[in-house]
Amino acid sequence: MAITTTPNSGWMGPTPTSENFDTIVVNDTAHKIYKVVVHRFRMDDVMGDVEDPDLYAARLLWEWQESEIGKWVMSHVIEPPEWHRMHDHISYYHEYAVTAKFKEKDYTHWLIKWKKLSI
Repeated sequence: MAITTTPNSGWMGPTPTSENFDTIVVNDTAHKIYKVVVHRFRMDDVMGDVEDPDLYAARLLWEWQESEIGKWVMSHVIEPPEWHRMHDHISYYHEYAVTAKFKEKDYTHWLIKWKKLSI
């Protein structure tokens, strides 16, 4: 997992070098691209007030990435998944979300097999 200089998000792998749109052409075939939240968790139970919440979240992100669903996502995405950190100013916790981009075939498979387990 790569920690980037952007404090609220980062790539879980090498930073993509090309832009992706909502449609991509592979071997003369157009594929629709779906951007999906594949994993989400809150850091209120795991940690209190720390200086670098991303350091504590890295363990949970890595554990998810090494799980069955994480391995499937990592092997079927178009580009490395991206993590995002959101801060709730009312309850003082951090929420993390991992987003991934899939082609239509993999998106359908993800909906059938993994959607209820991921959110």
